[in-house]
Amino acid sequence: MQIEPQASVIRQIPRSVWVLGCVSLFMDVSSEIVHSLLPMFLMASLGASATTIGIIEGIAEATAPVVKVFSGTLSDYLGNRKWLAVAGYGLGALSKPLFAIAPTVGVVVAARVIDRVGKGIRGAPRDALVADVTPPHLRGAAFGLRQSLDTVGAFLGPLLAVLIMLTWADNFRLAFWLAVVPGLVAVVLLTLGVSEPVREPGARRVNPIRPESLRQLGANYWWVVGVGAVFALARFSEAFLVLRTMGSGVPIALVPLVMVAMNAVYALSAYPFGKLADTTSHSRLLVAGLIVLIASDVVLAHGTHWSIVLVGVGLWGLHMGMTQGLLATMVAHTAPAQLRGTAFGFFNLSSGVVTLIASVIAGRLWDRLGAATTFYAGAVFCAVTIALLLLRPTPHSAEAR
Repeated sequence: MQIEPQASVIRQIPRSVWVLGCVSLFMDVSSEIVHSLLPMFLMASLGASATTIGIIEGIAEATAPVVKVFSGTLSDYLGNRKWLAVAGYGLGALSKPLFAIAPTVGVVVAARVIDRVGKGIRGAPRDALVADVTPPHLRGAAFGLRQSLDTVGAFLGPLLAVLIMLTWADNFRLAFWLAVVPGLVAVVLLTLGVSEPVREPGARRVNPIRPESLRQLGANYWWVVGVGAVFALARFSEAFLVLRTMGSGVPIALVPLVMVAMNAVYALSAYPFGKLADTTSHSRLLVAGLIVLIASDVVLAHGTHWSIVLVGVGLWGLHMGMTQGLLATMVAHTAPAQLRGTAFGFFNLSSGVVTLIASVIAGRLWDRLGAATTFYAGAVFCAVTIALLLLRPTPHSAEAR
């Protein structure tokens, strides 16, 4: 069988996926300007401890998945995903000024939660929209492309943060104000550039949270949810990568470059590995990504010099590129079409609650036993996830049932 050239696959990906990827790019520029500086701002300007930062990040990251359940379910019920996504991106953009004016840790927490509520509102409808407009044989490539464009924004955001900090003498608050602009661009682009897919006339409205509807999700889907939850224990907040870099002798203005490095690797690897997911065993690819994360944890545990930290951060970005689009593809393949929003919502709820637990544990280990223990604990949870994957074969697509 002749293998289709990569350029041909890219041309087949629907225009709406490209636009959604660019929307994610601009919002990630906005968010990552803030997030790459926030741990330093909290610790250096507001006097927060590593445990406090871990709790804040855990609460923030758990908020979005809780909201995703409701927004995903609502998008299934209404049969409309675009305008929920617009509302979520709008809330994310409007949260940025709160970081700029925050006088206390409490205001930062409020801003972070509002930002993550916006992410929660947009996340599941957007991912379900990608699956809706993309043929099944291209979904891995489509999710990989969207994730890659998203991560280009995550690469540019910290880079802009470094330039702002160098130009305006470590002015955190000015950087937060400037982050508002790309967020607003994302909202306008989504509003004008994406159309809701045409629904079948007379299609019956289904309540996604009725027991008979939830039973349609099936064992294969819930297996993916379980794997994602255990995996989340190994993936505590990336704020700890920033904190690790702070301890490696890098000047404060240059610390955000660690996120630039991570997201550069992430952006370059997300599409190729997403495309690979269309032709390769999902379980094997996920195991490979977990092995890379173990390598990253081991390197970061010993990373006392910035050059060693940079290698660990690069491996962390590679594991993200290998696994994040893949997990979205696994959800899309194992969930029925009429319940995709709900499926993404429950998957992200489970992963988010576990991320809260993981970030709190990481912060406590960091404060009590040191940075190395935090990263070794992540490696242990990776090993547990690999064991789970080896116990069960890859689930089949819901569309094949």
